[in-house]
Amino acid sequence: MAATFDYDWFNGPPFQQQKDRARQQCAAKKFAHLKPEELADNPDYQKFVSDLEVRTLIYLRDGFSYELKDLVDMGLRSMLTFECEPVDEQYKVGSFVVSTLFEEVVRVEVFAVHPSEKPEDMPLITGFRNIPSESAPPRDESREVRGETRGEITDSTESH
Repeated sequence: MAATFDYDWFNGPPFQQQKDRARQQCAAKKFAHLKPEELADNPDYQKFVSDLEVRTLIYLRDGFSYELKDLVDMGLRSMLTFECEPVDEQYKVGSFVVSTLFEEVVRVEVFAVHPSEKPEDMPLITGFRNIPSESAPPRDESREVRGETRGEITDSTESH
């Protein structure tokens, strides 16, 4: 099975086309009252498109996701190398450069949004986490645990 994403996809027309398409779709929603042939000559539409911000999220096979800030050309055609945009403020003082095999990339999402319409909730980026997932339930110290040697259930509150 050939990799969906490769060096040529990110550095050639497909990635740029996806970003352009996201901008077009976002602007088309905002200017739905205009006919497609009117868009090119409409100054409000043109200004809106030029002000759009584009965010790119990269999802990896291991479940991590990163926001791509800039592609980094390391001269390697087998690895995707990019500077990522950290989510947590304490990591924004530096620069994180991530390298991964192209076949580890399972999805690329491009999100176009006008700065005046940014949503409060942005997609969860899992590439940087300074605390364990808040969705994990707290550990119950009184729960039953499986014995390591024989597989029996024991009460963890018993004295050993």
